[in-house]
Amino acid sequence: MSSEKKSVLILGGGLAGLAAAKRLTDKGFQVKVLEKREIFGGKVSSWKDEEGDWIESGTHCFFGAYKVLYDLMKEIKTDHAVLWKEHKLTYTLAGGGHFTFKTWDLPSPLHLLPAIARNGYFTLGEMAAFSKSLIPLALKKDKYAPTQDHLTFTEWAEQKKFGKRLLDKMFRPMALALKFIPPEEISAKIILDVTETFYRIPDSSRMGFLKGAPQEYLHQPLIDYSTSKGAVFKNRTVVEELLFDGGEIKGVQLRNGEILTADYYLCALPIHNLNRILPDSLKKHDRFFGVLDNLDAVPVISAQIWYDREITPADNVLFSPDGVIPVYANLARTTPEYRTLRGVPFNSKTRFEFCVAPARNLMALTKEEIIRLVDQSVRNCYPEAASGAQILKATMVKIPHSVYAPTPFMEQYRPTQSTPLRNLFIAGGFSQQLYYDSMGGAVMSANLAVDSIVKEESMKNN
Repeated sequence: MSSEKKSVLILGGGLAGLAAAKRLTDKGFQVKVLEKREIFGGKVSSWKDEEGDWIESGTHCFFGAYKVLYDLMKEIKTDHAVLWKEHKLTYTLAGGGHFTFKTWDLPSPLHLLPAIARNGYFTLGEMAAFSKSLIPLALKKDKYAPTQDHLTFTEWAEQKKFGKRLLDKMFRPMALALKFIPPEEISAKIILDVTETFYRIPDSSRMGFLKGAPQEYLHQPLIDYSTSKGAVFKNRTVVEELLFDGGEIKGVQLRNGEILTADYYLCALPIHNLNRILPDSLKKHDRFFGVLDNLDAVPVISAQIWYDREITPADNVLFSPDGVIPVYANLARTTPEYRTLRGVPFNSKTRFEFCVAPARNLMALTKEEIIRLVDQSVRNCYPEAASGAQILKATMVKIPHSVYAPTPFMEQYRPTQSTPLRNLFIAGGFSQQLYYDSMGGAVMSANLAVDSIVKEESMKNN
C-alpha cells in the first residue's frame, strides 16, 4: 500500500461494520462509519431505557463455533466478558416437563452419546431413526448440506422418516432460535449445516452469555479502538443512495443532501437497507446486484419480563417447543450485571429474555397482548414455580426486518463480499460465509470484505 492513506466509507454501524472498521484501521486505511440510528450495534444493539435498565434487541447467545468473534474480542481485550455455561441444551415443555441434551468430553462423534441415549424424552427408536438420517451428513460432511437447499427442513425430515415428535419438539425451537422461521419454511441446508458443525466440533454447541451489555463489552470497545487509530463514527446519518456512474461508485448521497466520497465503499447493512440504497441503474447493470431483491428479511420480536420470584434457577439458554418462546434465558442467572430492576439489585428473582417467534403473525399485536402470550407460555412451562408470580416490569422490541430469510433456493442469491465493481464491497450475515446471519457471520463477513479491499488496493499498486 502507498504511504498515502486510502479512505473507506462504511455504511452501517452494526457488528459487521464495527468489526470491519477495526480491521481496516489496523491495515492503515482512513475509515468513516455511518449509522442511521442513535446507537451502534445493529441487530446486537443494547441501550438503557428511561428507568436505567439495559434493553437488548434480542437474546444473544455466544456459540462455541464463533472463533472469529472471540479472536476479535481478544484483540480488544473483552473476551473475558463471555461467561461459558455448562455444555447442554435444555428444552422446557408445557405441563412442566423438560428434557436435556448433554455431551461428554470425548472426541467427535462420541461426545454426543448422552444426547442420543440419555436425553430422558425421546425413545431409543426415535433417536436411532434420527441418527440413521444423518449418515449422509457424516459421510459427506460439509459437502452434503448444500445439496439440500431445495427442500425445507420439514420436507427433508419427512423423506428421512425420523418422526414428527423429533421435528416438533427438538427442531421447531431450534429453527426458530436460529433464524426465527419454522421448519416448514427454513431451508434444510441451514439446519443440516448447524447439525454437521455440532457433530464435527465438540465445543461448537456450547453456549455463553456476556456478563453485561453488548454496548459495554463489544460495540463501544470496538468504537474506542478504531477511534484511537483515526476512524470517525457518525450516528443519525441516513444514506439515501449509492451514486453509480456506470463503472464504479462515485459517492454516497445522504438524506440531508450531502454527498460523501471515498476510495472504497463497504456496505455493512441489513439486506433490506442495502436493496433500498442500490440504484436501479446498478441493479440493471449487473445481475449480481439485481438478484439481491430475492433476499427478504424476517421480523423479530424480543421481550423481557421481570418476575417477583425465581421461576427457574437455570444458568443457561433454554428452549421450548410449546407456546411462543422458542428460546429464552433467565438473565438474572446468566448475566450478572443484569441483576437489577430500575437501578436496584434484583437477586433471587427472574429476569427472563425471550425470542418471541414466529413473529410474522404477532407484529400487529400490542405490547400488552404479546406480553400476555409470553407470560402464558411461561406459566405453561412452569405451572408450579410460576403459580402466583407477579410481573414487575415488561419490555418489548419489535424489529420488522431483521436477519435474511433462509428459505429454499435462497443460497444462490447470497452475494460474495467482493462485487463486480472494483470499489464496492459488502459485509453482513446474508453474504456468503460459514455462519449465516449471526454474530459469528457478521464478523466473518467483515474479515472477508476487508481481505478483499486489501487485495484490490494491493493489485492497484502493483
